Amino acid sequence: MASLMQGRLPVNQDVLLMQKGTLMRKVRSKSWKKLRFFRLQDDGMTVWHARQAGGRAKPSFSISDVETVREGHESELLRSLAEEFPLEQGFTIVFHGRRSNLDLVANSVEETQIWMQGLQLLVDFVTSMDQQERLDHDWFQRGDKNQDGRMSFREVQRLLHLMNVDMEQEYAFQLFQAADMSQSDTLEGEEFVEFYKALTKRAEVQELFENFSADGQKLTLLEFVDFLQEEQKEGDHASDLALQLIDRYEPSESGKLRHVLSVDGFLSYLCSKDGDIFNPTCLSIYQDMTQPLNHYYINSSHNTYLVGDQLCGQSSVEGYIRALKRGCRCVEVDIWDGPSGEPMVYHGHTLTSRILFKEVVATVAQYAFQTSDYPVILSLEIHCSREQQEIIAQHLTEILGEQLLSTTLDGLLPTQLPSPEELRRKILVKGKKLKTLEEDLEEEEEEELESELDREQEAGTELEAQSEAEAQELSPRSKDKKEKKSTPIMCPSLSALVVYMKTVSFHSFTHSREHYRFYELSSFSETKARRLIKEAGNEFVQHNAWQLSRVYPSGLRTDSSNYNPQELWNAGCQMVAMNVQTAGLEMDICDGLFRQNGGCGYVLKPDFLRDTQSSFHPERPISPFKARTLLVQVISGQQLPKVDKAKEGSIVDPLVRVEVFGVRPDTTRQETSYVENNGFNPYWGQTLCFRVLVPELALLRFVVKDYNWTSRNDFVGQYTLPWTCMQQGYRHIHLLSKDGTSLHPASIFVHICIQEGLEGGES
Repeated sequence: MASLMQGRLPVNQDVLLMQKGTLMRKVRSKSWKKLRFFRLQDDGMTVWHARQAGGRAKPSFSISDVETVREGHESELLRSLAEEFPLEQGFTIVFHGRRSNLDLVANSVEETQIWMQGLQLLVDFVTSMDQQERLDHDWFQRGDKNQDGRMSFREVQRLLHLMNVDMEQEYAFQLFQAADMSQSDTLEGEEFVEFYKALTKRAEVQELFENFSADGQKLTLLEFVDFLQEEQKEGDHASDLALQLIDRYEPSESGKLRHVLSVDGFLSYLCSKDGDIFNPTCLSIYQDMTQPLNHYYINSSHNTYLVGDQLCGQSSVEGYIRALKRGCRCVEVDIWDGPSGEPMVYHGHTLTSRILFKEVVATVAQYAFQTSDYPVILSLEIHCSREQQEIIAQHLTEILGEQLLSTTLDGLLPTQLPSPEELRRKILVKGKKLKTLEEDLEEEEEEELESELDREQEAGTELEAQSEAEAQELSPRSKDKKEKKSTPIMCPSLSALVVYMKTVSFHSFTHSREHYRFYELSSFSETKARRLIKEAGNEFVQHNAWQLSRVYPSGLRTDSSNYNPQELWNAGCQMVAMNVQTAGLEMDICDGLFRQNGGCGYVLKPDFLRDTQSSFHPERPISPFKARTLLVQVISGQQLPKVDKAKEGSIVDPLVRVEVFGVRPDTTRQETSYVENNGFNPYWGQTLCFRVLVPELALLRFVVKDYNWTSRNDFVGQYTLPWTCMQQGYRHIHLLSKDGTSLHPASIFVHICIQEGLEGGES
C-alpha cells in the first residue's frame, strides 16, 4: 500500500475483509441483477469490481465519491425485490451530486454488515482528512501506475500529463531529484509531498506578498492590516481580523507568537473560506426570517418524483430525497387513482413509472428537515376520485403527524402569511380548497358551540344550522361556489388540510386584488409569467409583494430541461420550480442564489420587491437603485481538471468567462483570452469591466472553458454566487463540476473591485 497512508488508514476486520473482496449482486432494475466481485483496493480509497474473483477488474467508485450508505429497506428498488432477496442482505451506496445510487445484495447479513460498517468507517475517515492530505494521496495513487508505493521519474512524467502540466523534461527532472532525499531514484511518501509543494509554488502570490512585506520574508501585523484594509476592503475591524487570521492560518508557532504571517500562512489564508469570493458571513442564516412567507424566494422543485425525462422517465422517492437534501422547500406531487384503493404518484398521460403516494409522504416525513428547519410546502396536484382523496388526507394526517400544519398557528384568522420562523419544522399542504379559511374557522367555532348546546338543549342545534344557511346565502362568495360545482368533487377532509396555500386560477392582477385573499396563490407557466412581466412588470412586482406565485416549466420541456429563473425572480416570483434532476446553467443560477443564508431554502427578497406600492419594473429599472461598476481581474488558475480524461496526453487551453445575470440591461458576459496547453497554473492577468444597474438582483457566474477552435468550447468548471455575497479584494473561486460537486483543488484567483456609479471602461 502507498506509504502516504501507512499508519493513517483505519484498519479493522471489516476493512481487511473488504480488501479480500466479496461476490455480490449488483441490482439496476427488476430485470438487471448480476453477480459482480467487489474489492476494496490496498490503498483503502477505491473500490474496483470484476465479473468474478480474479477477473479483469475496473474502478467502481472512490470512497471520496460516497455521501452515505443506506440499509436495504430504504431502497425502493430493493423493496420491490423483497420476495427474491432478503432486505437485510441489501444495502445502497449513495454518491455526491446526481450520480445514480448503487444497490447491492450480499450473500449473507454478515457480509452486508461488513461492507456497510467498513464503508462508513472509510467515509468518516476521508471526511476528517485535511484536503491537502486527500489531494497528495489522490495524485500519488493516480501516478503510481504499478501500485508499488513509490514513483519513478517515468511515472512522474505520466502524472504531470494527468495533472494538466506541460513542463520541460529537464526542469521536471530537477524538481524530482531535489525531492528524492533518499536518492533511490523514486519518490515515496513525504518525498512526493515535497515534490508536489515545489510543483504548486505560486509566483503571483509571492509577488503580492512581497508588495506588502518590507523584508519579503514575513508580513508584520501592521503590514497584514494594511493589506486587509487596502485590498480586501475589510474596514475598521481589520486589526482584530488580522490577529484571528494569523492564529488560524500561520503554520509556525513562533510566527503566531510574534503575530507575523509567513508566505505559507498568507497562501493558506487566500485559499481558505476567509479568502474565498463568497463572504463567510452569508454561509450561515444571516437574514431576517420573521417576515411573511411571500417576502422570500423559496427553493422549489417541479415534478419532484421524476429522476429523468417527463415522458418515459422513472418516478422515484429518490427524487424527493435529493430535492430535500439540496435545500428544496417546495416539492410537487401529482396524484392519481391507483389499484387496491391506494393513490399513485406519476406524470399523468405519459409512460413514466408509478410510486405509491404513501411512500412519498413517508419519505418527505423522514427527509423534510435534514438540511433545513424551515417549512416544506407539498404542492399537491390531485386527479383522484373522492374515495382516494379520503385516503390521501388519511396518509397525510397519520404519516406526518405533528409535522403537518392542519389549522392556523393560533386557531385565529390571520391578516398576513406566517413567517418561516413561525413555521419551523412544519409541512404545509398547497392545493385546492372547498371554502375560504374564514368559513373553515367559522365552522370550527360553530362545531364547538354546537357540542356545548347539544349538552344543554337540542333545540339550539336547529337554530344554529338555520343561521349558518342564512350566512352562506349572504356570503359574497356563494355565487362563485355555485359556479365551481361543475369541477370534480373534492373531499372535505383533504380540503381542510389546505390552510395558508389555497390555489386559485389567475385572471388578471386587478381581479386578484379585488377577489382573492393573501393566502390564495396562482401558478403560471414560464411562458405566461414572461408575458406578464413584459406587459405588466410593475403590477406583477406589486402582486408578489402580497401574494405568493409559483412558476413552472413549459410542458414542451419533455427532456426535463430548465428555464432561467432569474427573470422570474426579478419580478418577485417566490416559487420558481426547477427540474432539479437536470444539471446546467439554469440550475447553477438556482444553486447560486440559494447557496446563501445557510442553504435553508429561503432567501429574503430585496426591499423594493416586498413593497405593495413599489414602482420597480424589472424590464425598465430606474433609480433610486444604486448602480455599480464591477472590475474583475482574472489573475490565474490552479489545477484545472482535464476535460477528456480518456486522452492521457491532452492538456486544456483554458479561458475564463464571467457572466452577470440580473435585470435585462445587466445581463451580459465577457471572457479572457485562452492560455495554450496549461491547465495546471495558467496565468491571464486580464481585467473585465461590468456596469450593473440593480446589484441587489445580480448573480455572477465564473466559468472555465477549454478553448476549441473546431467546435464549442468544453466546460471545465463553474461557480455562481449572488452579488450581495461577494467579497472584494484578492479572492479564490473554488470551482464546481457541471453536477455541482467540488472540483477541489481546481480554482481561479481573481481581484474584485466594486465602484459606486457607472464610471469605468465599456461593458
